[in-house]
Amino acid sequence: MSRSAPLVPAESAPFRLPRLAAVRVLLVCALTACGGGGGVDGTPGGTGVRDPYFPKAGNGGYDVAHYALDLSYTPGSRRLTGTATLTARATRDLSALSLDLKGLDVGRVTVDGREARWNRAGQELTVRPADDLGEGRTFRVTVRYSGVPETITDPDGSAEGWLPTADGALALGEPTGSMAWFPGNHHPSDKASYDISVTVPRGLRAVSNGEPRGETSARGRTTFRWRAAEPMASYAATVAIGDFAVRRTTTGEGLPVYVAVDPRQAAAARAVLARIPDVVEWAEDLFGPYPFSSTGAIVDRAGDAGYALETRDRPFFPGAPGPRLLVHELAHQWYGNSVTPRTWRDTWLNEGFATYAEWLWEEDHGGDTAQEIFDALYAAPGDRIWAFPPARPAGAAHLFDPPVYQRGAMVLHRIRQAVGDDAFRALLRGWAAEHRHGNADTGDFTAYVEKSAPGEDFGAIWEEWLYGEGRPKLP
Repeated sequence: MSRSAPLVPAESAPFRLPRLAAVRVLLVCALTACGGGGGVDGTPGGTGVRDPYFPKAGNGGYDVAHYALDLSYTPGSRRLTGTATLTARATRDLSALSLDLKGLDVGRVTVDGREARWNRAGQELTVRPADDLGEGRTFRVTVRYSGVPETITDPDGSAEGWLPTADGALALGEPTGSMAWFPGNHHPSDKASYDISVTVPRGLRAVSNGEPRGETSARGRTTFRWRAAEPMASYAATVAIGDFAVRRTTTGEGLPVYVAVDPRQAAAARAVLARIPDVVEWAEDLFGPYPFSSTGAIVDRAGDAGYALETRDRPFFPGAPGPRLLVHELAHQWYGNSVTPRTWRDTWLNEGFATYAEWLWEEDHGGDTAQEIFDALYAAPGDRIWAFPPARPAGAAHLFDPPVYQRGAMVLHRIRQAVGDDAFRALLRGWAAEHRHGNADTGDFTAYVEKSAPGEDFGAIWEEWLYGEGRPKLP
């Protein structure tokens, strides 16, 4: 994502967006083993996973493996209806479980095909199945919902969720917006695969994550189907509905590139989007194999959102991006979308890495070196970059402030200075491989760095640059 204003010449400015409209979702929670949990003395699953910045986000007691979302949207009424099928595994004996769903009207809930009782309280949809779910059981939940989705205002003032646009809608989810358009376990620590189908008026197009699985038209409407097979955090899920020109190409290695552009942005975006194969191949040389089955971009009109976002496979841009912004969001496919933070406190592992990718791109393409960018940041007047340490953001309203981006990148540069270029590049690739398609936190990263360079003492870097207050002293 790009939200915070850069402190050195750069194209990665802050990014943020509006949210969804109305949804009717059918969430199926069906036990696949023994047909039920009869005789199990279950307890309710927890509401929220006690994230340091969003304690109500996510839910305990189960782990989601797959979401199947069947959505229908009408831009004129802004009404969304849908059926969502959630397949999950109970991580303890459950008498009830909670899902995150903000707004929208729930019509029916079933568990394993049987009617389930449910109630709403704030963002929690609590489901009580007819039979308890035993620990280790795989189950499905079915929820039908509909309505006009809410736009969620984040603590930093940006808009996310389901964002109505002039010709359709846009769903952006970081950090909590996905609960505005489908029920689920909306915390980055619970990743899942997705099948998403979206039905819209004929003439419009619906773009989502993963691979296109075909489209069909009937009675004046068209259904677009998408599949994201690798695990994905819900905040990286997206749906973009509107008038898009689509172009399909491949990288030199044969990776599919799927680009959807609002026609009003096509001329301005053509040259930079043509560089996607070059950027991906450059990044693979640095970070290792591309982690997903396709890449690309979604470019809508500038007024449709206030920020760019690393939606998986094809990041979203409000207007034509510059090369550095394109590099930033594509780097997130490794750092953020494949290696996903365990909690929102660990956001610097996304943004610091993506920002440092910008520095490396500049260094490799005739611009300033990473050292020159580091020096300029260190010498810049003011204290915005030193307002708090990157590993300890000063509250949810500051998760996307300059210290997370620029000072996070400075931590990586200090590591590079300590270990040397070759070892640092090996570290970048190794970190992406170690937690590919998984979750990691800051402690995992510092332990990995120390394991990768056993002869180095990183204590001062962690104490002064990663966790320390104020401007560190240079050696």
